[in-house]
Amino acid sequence: MPAKYLTLNNGRKILLNTPEEDAAVKVGIELDADTYQLDPAEFKKLRPGRPLGSGTKTQITLRLDTEVVNTFRASGEGWQTRINELLRDAVKHGVAKA
Repeated sequence: MPAKYLTLNNGRKILLNTPEEDAAVKVGIELDADTYQLDPAEFKKLRPGRPLGSGTKTQITLRLDTEVVNTFRASGEGWQTRINELLRDAVKHGVAKA
């Protein structure tokens, strides 16, 4: 049986499973107590990609000094939020002016 491919809009080809491979996957799902096959209603609820933002922020590209970025990154998760908070505070107190 020749291999079957799905061609995406960008021209990329994906090799599809054979019926035997699909059957083996389904058996594996049935035997695994930690997973299950989604029914069509559950599958429809799934949303692809990242969740939408709050709409209160604007994504930009900003070039900062490497030392500044490294210092904030070293402070752990949420470093971008902390930069935003410092900038917001500077604007609020008149330190940063347009």
